Amino acid sequence: MDFVLSQLVGFGNSLVGLAFDPVTYLYLIPSVFLGIVFGALPGLTATLAVTILTGFFGNKFPLDQALIALIGAYVGAIYGGSYPSILLNIPGTAASAATAMDGYPLTRQGRGGEALGITTTASFIGTLFGTFCLLIFVWVLLLVSQNIASPEKALLALFGILLSGTLMSKDLVIKGWISGLIGLAMAMVGLDPILSQERYVFEWSYLLSGFQVVPVLMGAFAIPQIMDGMRAALDIIKAPNVQRIRPELIEVTKRLPVILRSGAIGTGVGALPGVGEDVAGWVSYGVGKTTSKESASFGKGSMDGLISAEAANNAAIGGALIPLLVLGIPGSPPAAALLGALKINNVIPGPTIDPALIIHVVAVLVMASITMFVMGLFTARIFIAILRIPQTIFLPVVMVLTTIGSFSVGGGINDLFLMFGVGLVAYAMNLMHYPIAPLVIGVILGGLFDETFRRSLLISDGDLSVFVTRPGAAILVTLNTLLLISQISFIKNNFKKIFKRGV
Repeated sequence: MDFVLSQLVGFGNSLVGLAFDPVTYLYLIPSVFLGIVFGALPGLTATLAVTILTGFFGNKFPLDQALIALIGAYVGAIYGGSYPSILLNIPGTAASAATAMDGYPLTRQGRGGEALGITTTASFIGTLFGTFCLLIFVWVLLLVSQNIASPEKALLALFGILLSGTLMSKDLVIKGWISGLIGLAMAMVGLDPILSQERYVFEWSYLLSGFQVVPVLMGAFAIPQIMDGMRAALDIIKAPNVQRIRPELIEVTKRLPVILRSGAIGTGVGALPGVGEDVAGWVSYGVGKTTSKESASFGKGSMDGLISAEAANNAAIGGALIPLLVLGIPGSPPAAALLGALKINNVIPGPTIDPALIIHVVAVLVMASITMFVMGLFTARIFIAILRIPQTIFLPVVMVLTTIGSFSVGGGINDLFLMFGVGLVAYAMNLMHYPIAPLVIGVILGGLFDETFRRSLLISDGDLSVFVTRPGAAILVTLNTLLLISQISFIKNNFKKIFKRGV
């Protein structure tokens, strides 16, 4: 009980400190605004918003202030995708795809403002719910993770790469695994962390420190998005006018059980490594349709359907940060970009993480959700007007920001070569339906896997039994094995279909 009280007191002090510090709003308001804009403009994503800000804030600002900007953009972008989903039937981000199912029918019924109001409120409560779960469960998992040694860390990193590849593949699961293993191979470039031997540097001094995180993030997430958007060259349809946006209190109270249920689902799904907010939205929408007394109205303009999707994808933010902070395994692509920012600042998530940093993250999430709520209610018409900006105008600006952010990390022109090289590879992988997030997660977690796997073998004098004799390691070996076995029949069936088509 004393521990819980001490953490709550620490959280309260951190929240009050942020709320009464003018510097907080200097970072928070522009970042949340930028996040909503990135979420609202189709073709841009939450991951792209966090990635670009990582390049700008990275190690150039104190970590506490950088986290305000990064988390603010993360929260704003996940919410911002609801605008085009509701008004135009065009999901601004993958996380808001389920929102369009009932959001756009409500707009066609003349209830677009009402839909935006209830969405803003559901997103706010969902984010707070996920933040509350983060505050509670992260400490429980940290206590458990204190018994994790090198063998468990190596297997956890491998599990995170394989799981993200499994869950994010659109067709063949093996494509996700290949993407993750490519990232893992990229992480092996440079001086090895144990003996400082050169690996795959080809006498290029730039590669001695390995592939830099920010150029890889920029290239993998930003370049394909920009190329796809410019290739499509679509002008955004004029958004319809909306009336009252602020929701009625009685309506929110009536829908509160749906919001809380969706928040719980979103947090749980978000905590799965590499899954993300888009899966959380669809899972919650499916559960809502199954359990609702008005399931027949889903897809035709159901407020419960709208709430199920939006509360869940925002609650998934807090869920995605649980494995990130406890295990160093991001729960979503934007969380992977956030992990990159932590890595740049030499912060190693896991049992040794500074508790004060966790408290700060939770407090920033609360402040960001409040800022998002206020902006959503009182400045919604600004974001609706932004929807009229064509991609062909906005994307070149994003390209300039991406280039500046990557160049400013410290490697100079070499970082730009790396960014464009990774970007072209990622674009080609997108065309072949290889998911990109597992590659980035592989790059970020590859260093952890490499170091802990080799350290385990050094300590055990090369005896692989160390990975099965320890209880925790044995459980993780079992999980990795079951994950691979569970997909064997799926892979065989898909290969058979491809072979038949070829014949």
